[in-house]
Amino acid sequence: MKFHFVSIRSNIYSAFSTKLIKEIDELRKNPFPYQVQTFENLMTNGAQTFFGQEHSFHRVSKYRDYQNFIHIHQYEDLLPYIERIRRGESNVLWNQPIAWFAKSSGTSGTKSKFIPISLDSLRQCHYKGMRSLMAVYLKNNPKSRLFNGKSLTLGGSCTIDQNGHTRYGDLSAILLANSPRIAEWFRTPPKSMALHDHFEEKVIKIAKYVANQDITNFSGVPSWNLVLMRKILALTGKSNLLELWPKLELFMHGGISFEPYRKQYNRLIPSPDMHYVNTYNASEGFFAFQDDPQDPALLLLPNVGIFYEFIPFKQLDQAIGGSFVHFDTMESVQTGVDYAVVISTNGGLWRYLIGDTIRFTSLLPHKFIITGRTKLFINVFGEELMIDHAEKALVSACNQHRASVSDYTVAPVFMGVEAKGAHEWLVEFEQPPADLQAFARDVDRMLCQLNSDYEAKRAHNATMLPLKMQALEKGCFFRWMQRNNKLGGQHKVPRLSGSRDYVEALLALNRQIKKING
Repeated sequence: MKFHFVSIRSNIYSAFSTKLIKEIDELRKNPFPYQVQTFENLMTNGAQTFFGQEHSFHRVSKYRDYQNFIHIHQYEDLLPYIERIRRGESNVLWNQPIAWFAKSSGTSGTKSKFIPISLDSLRQCHYKGMRSLMAVYLKNNPKSRLFNGKSLTLGGSCTIDQNGHTRYGDLSAILLANSPRIAEWFRTPPKSMALHDHFEEKVIKIAKYVANQDITNFSGVPSWNLVLMRKILALTGKSNLLELWPKLELFMHGGISFEPYRKQYNRLIPSPDMHYVNTYNASEGFFAFQDDPQDPALLLLPNVGIFYEFIPFKQLDQAIGGSFVHFDTMESVQTGVDYAVVISTNGGLWRYLIGDTIRFTSLLPHKFIITGRTKLFINVFGEELMIDHAEKALVSACNQHRASVSDYTVAPVFMGVEAKGAHEWLVEFEQPPADLQAFARDVDRMLCQLNSDYEAKRAHNATMLPLKMQALEKGCFFRWMQRNNKLGGQHKVPRLSGSRDYVEALLALNRQIKKING
């Protein structure tokens, strides 16, 4: 009888999702009308704002007008408008009151960004994106018992702005704070606990609270959820999560690549029936999700109030500098090209460079992989190393050496008067390789296979020497994040950097930990 009731829940959700599933099927075949409609809606609403009046939105009738009247923006360009909204002004960037800002420092620096979140962006983008993911998941898994238990969320925290007009916090906290009451029937822990502002205390409280509950799914950043799951096992004495939650079937992850953590999760959840679904839900919008478990590429959503533009990565500097370059739309993109993504949103971001680079793997449906960050790559010696290559090389070496990684970061070793350059990798292993030097050689070899520019600079040690790799003490990255007030939420360890700031700080901290450990 109980199983029948659960089936009714799933059937009800699927019935309510019928229209959405039909829309997703249509956009896979023909996404362009959705983008045309999105563009027209953005122009209509944007024309009623200070920004729209300042930039002559009333004169925009087609995309090329828009491109001519509005240059691309980075965060600093929109900051004066955002500060006006935070002081209580209305209709500055969007024709709705803005009560929330997603605070994010990303991985590109320590400066906080405040991304405006409108009611439209919450309902038509973030929540619709999540509903789409769930609808597709249930369609792909008709025997799912997802509703036969609770959804576990490790959220961030939020606070009232000093001016008293708005609130800000991690995107996860904003989504939790604004979620409808009915959602509380299916999720855990209570909002008050999930939104607690001290990460380490919150992890302990949640671990104790959910240990005896029936969890079927959880979501969030892989690294922070790993901290929570290990705490739960430590408190309960269980060897894996299925001993606590036998119906656990889904982890919806995002924020960072899941691949370096896959082995660790496979040990925590030793089940062939466990599903891992990648999501691309950034502070700026819910852009895409993995709709096929056999395909790691993400399905781009053209129907969530976001208009997309794409700049070939090699032309990005020209575009930022104001030179004319060709901006692609969903109608003109090609597969196999690294693009920087520019968005206009129903939250009031206009031709905004979000900082991610993607590469389309197919068109109709438009599916892509994330290849890196516009500011997070290393090109000191002309090697053009991006996160996509680093992740693949690291995973390959881990598979060969039966190792697993908790965290890592990479920085250049700059050329000296008589010394050639190199890359330095700082890696914290969950399961270290038997031979670190052999592991490093295999990472270097795979990078040469994946990246022709890296291979050319490494050929015969002409420009670059073999990479250097150092294994850090366990807990070093966690303590570094703790010291920099970056625990939990959507904070991420910077993977690649063109400077040595992160590396030097981590090396200094690692020496301290070694000294304490004796």
